[in-house]
Amino acid sequence: MKRPRRWFTLRNQIFVGFMLVMLFVLGIASVLTYSSVSTMLKSNAEKHIGQTAIQANGRLDALIAQIDMITTQIATNDYIQELLLSEVDGAETPFNARQSLLSILGSSQSYVTGIKALELYSNDYSRLFPLNDIPLNDTIDQEWILAADRGKGELVWLGVDPGDPSAVLALKRVRLVDRWFSSGGFLMLRLDKAYFQFDEQIGGEAGESILLVDANQQPITTNFNLDSGLDLGQLLGNQEKNISINGNDYIMVKQYSETTGWTLVFFTPVSYVTNGISTLRTAILVSGAIGVLLFLIMSLILSTMITRPIFKLIKAMRGARFGVLQPNPMFSNTMEINELNNSYNQMVENMNELIRVVYEKEILQSRTELKALQAQINPHFLFNTLEAFYWSLEEKGEEELANLVVSMSSLFRYTISTPNQDEWVTIEDELAHIRRYLQLMDIRLADRLTWAINASEFEHLKIPKLLIQPLVENAIRHGVENMEGPGEVTISVEAANRGGYVRITVRDNGPGMEEDTLRDLWQAMEGGKVVSSKGTGVGVVNVRQRLRLYYDGVSGGRHELEVISRPGEGTSVSFEIPSEYGGP
Repeated sequence: MKRPRRWFTLRNQIFVGFMLVMLFVLGIASVLTYSSVSTMLKSNAEKHIGQTAIQANGRLDALIAQIDMITTQIATNDYIQELLLSEVDGAETPFNARQSLLSILGSSQSYVTGIKALELYSNDYSRLFPLNDIPLNDTIDQEWILAADRGKGELVWLGVDPGDPSAVLALKRVRLVDRWFSSGGFLMLRLDKAYFQFDEQIGGEAGESILLVDANQQPITTNFNLDSGLDLGQLLGNQEKNISINGNDYIMVKQYSETTGWTLVFFTPVSYVTNGISTLRTAILVSGAIGVLLFLIMSLILSTMITRPIFKLIKAMRGARFGVLQPNPMFSNTMEINELNNSYNQMVENMNELIRVVYEKEILQSRTELKALQAQINPHFLFNTLEAFYWSLEEKGEEELANLVVSMSSLFRYTISTPNQDEWVTIEDELAHIRRYLQLMDIRLADRLTWAINASEFEHLKIPKLLIQPLVENAIRHGVENMEGPGEVTISVEAANRGGYVRITVRDNGPGMEEDTLRDLWQAMEGGKVVSSKGTGVGVVNVRQRLRLYYDGVSGGRHELEVISRPGEGTSVSFEIPSEYGGP
């Protein structure tokens, strides 16, 4: 047998087992904690980014609403309404009237610092203010003018001025209040891009960045470095939240303005979101390392507390190899180990007692062996005496009595033998012994006994000696002898219903047994003791014990006696043995 390696000790196994469990528990707890907290941190960061973007978009809407309010005030000014109405009626606006617009538009322009210029045009695109003759359709594209027509008096944001990249254009059709809100001309507004630089009011500790582009994807304001080859079209068309710009990872949130058609893009570095996650990961790793270290120490202490008493007990057990069985005077605070030590001490006490008993028995056996050697002469003396009777009776012509003596001599010779000699015999020999026994019983019982033996083809099969004869003896003693009339005993040896087995049955037509007597017989067989020499058969108990001793575990199953008895119908005792098992 291969011995286990030295590191396969109980302490190491407990230590490794506890460590694996601890690592598994810590791993699962760490993964779940990291996953849930990181998800929460990401969610909170994204909510913060979304709220900041909404705030920035609200700031943009406030600026645009301010411009819309100013342009509405200008468009509804009484002087401007009267001047444009006269233009619609065909009257040419004099120079001094156009010059008077300076005070009206100049005061509005000074009201908002971001306004670079205010321009007023008639329906035929002629410029009324400033005092030059550049028409509207030479200043902006015709489609922008059509967009203002479709706006029906609403302020239309055109975007970055093609002629001045630092300005943003907005156009508004002026509607005549006294002429059923018909078109009276156009009011164009030039705003400095710096008017929309509100990132300082919006920016926070996250290091956010913004990008405001018009409907033509031209940047209005941004704190990005747009000279690094950034493709705004690809960036705005990207539907993913996480993007990479110039090697830096960002979370992108886009807000679209229905009023202007512009898009406000809000960027937050991913490092801001993952900063808390990195701190969490570091905290989990540090706490896990501390937990593992503490658990290592506790596991080592606990395993030592468990295994140290066991090692002492093993040392005491090893002393038995040198013939020394001494109790182990150890006490442990662990109940199970203390119980184990008490059991060992009790075992030592019992073994010492058994050694003493066996020693005394050996002495007694040595004394009786001499008497046994002296008693071996007795069977030879018996056989010699019976042979002398046989020759004496044969000389006197008593052949029947002489045959009776021969049967008795054969009966005794078969029964009495040296221990462990001729232990197995054939069924033929066993049945021959039974015939001699029945012949003697036939003489004893005269006409009260009839018998039959059916052995078929299994006479060559070997069985333990005297396995059937006790059953026959019980059948005569408890069956035939208790009958007033003639009795019959039948011994049959035949093939069993299950393959590979032989069934042996001893049957008598005696008075049978009551249920109580049959129950006592089963109890006697289970206990291995005879309750009553008349009520239960000594031979039945003996046969059952020998049957199980010889055949159980050898042929792959348990072997039992089958006893069937009914009052007035007789008793049948049978058993089955394997037909291929031929002794030791």
